[in-house]
Amino acid sequence: MGLTGLEVRDVHVKFAGFVILRGVILSVPSGCIVGLVGRNGAGKTTTLKSIVGLVPVSGGEVRLDGQDLMRLAPHRRPLLGIGYLPEDRRLIGSLTVEENLLLPVWAAGQTNGKGRLGVVYDLMPEVKQLAARRATALSGGQQKMVALARAVVAGTRLLLLDEPFEGLAPLLSRHLAEVIRRLPGVTVLVTESDSNRMRLVTEHVYTIERGEIVGDPNGAGRDAPGVRGH
Repeated sequence: MGLTGLEVRDVHVKFAGFVILRGVILSVPSGCIVGLVGRNGAGKTTTLKSIVGLVPVSGGEVRLDGQDLMRLAPHRRPLLGIGYLPEDRRLIGSLTVEENLLLPVWAAGQTNGKGRLGVVYDLMPEVKQLAARRATALSGGQQKMVALARAVVAGTRLLLLDEPFEGLAPLLSRHLAEVIRRLPGVTVLVTESDSNRMRLVTEHVYTIERGEIVGDPNGAGRDAPGVRGH
């Protein structure tokens, strides 16, 4: 049957007594792209953070290729090949672009930095041209591109992308979407508040409202053909 990809089952998250996620259920088949669409505050970012361990999960399961992520501390999860692009980019301005790209590798104590940089530079040659520049010298669009590249460096198996097209010009959005679609064999979960932007990468989406998946949860299911959007 092969690898199972990402499975999120009945995940609940509470903050200070407030319920943020109410039993979120979704799946992303291995090597495919699936979207999560919802308004601001609907629970998209919290869903991604629950997968990487940045918020406390009060119930449910998160599995990657069958492995229970809930049993791993947050700092151990990137070692599985999980890359995360936060909406606010979070680049370190005093470092060069290449140093920012290598941060996930250094933090994990891995030795495959050169190989991962090669993959990123092949996919995004414009990022290679920026390699020696400080992050503070980049435009907003360039920062978003570098943040995506950094996520790709870490995300050899799973990429979690939080509104990657927000605030970008249409031309750059289409370019980043092409990069995402070209990623070799990586499982991708991407969030957007705008369903039109989501169509740049996939037609297979879940909709989240008030911390719950609504509509037909099988619309992005494992048997849907052509999920990756090629």
